Amino acid sequence: MAAKKNKKKQRQVASGFRSEALAQALEKQDMAAVALALRHGNTVVPLMAAGDRDNPLDAGEVWTYRAPDTGEIALLLFSDAKNKPTNLPPHVGVYPPAWLMGFLREHHEAITTVFIDIAGPHPMQAAPEDLLQALEM
Repeated sequence: MAAKKNKKKQRQVASGFRSEALAQALEKQDMAAVALALRHGNTVVPLMAAGDRDNPLDAGEVWTYRAPDTGEIALLLFSDAKNKPTNLPPHVGVYPPAWLMGFLREHHEAITTVFIDIAGPHPMQAAPEDLLQALEM
């Protein structure tokens, strides 16, 4: 009986790690729709370490990719936790638009590119400044 409850709870949590609007915008490869989805919906982000469940202010530490040969930094965003490649850290966080805007404002000079659903099914890439400008419209 407990196993059924746990499976149901797992499915509910998994469904919360998706942005349908972002997935649809990526499918159409429509940058304006992607910006709108990011401006009004949550984004799935890989985490180096998950936040402390007992501390609602601890949202975890965002993971960014640093190219070993150039040192360039990329921020990876996902429309669905299922689209995150398994070779990335296992934890994900779901962040609101205000977080993404603040993160890009703070780190846009260090981040060279933003990949959205890098492993598919419909990947897109944007400059952090362009994405920030689209979010602020």
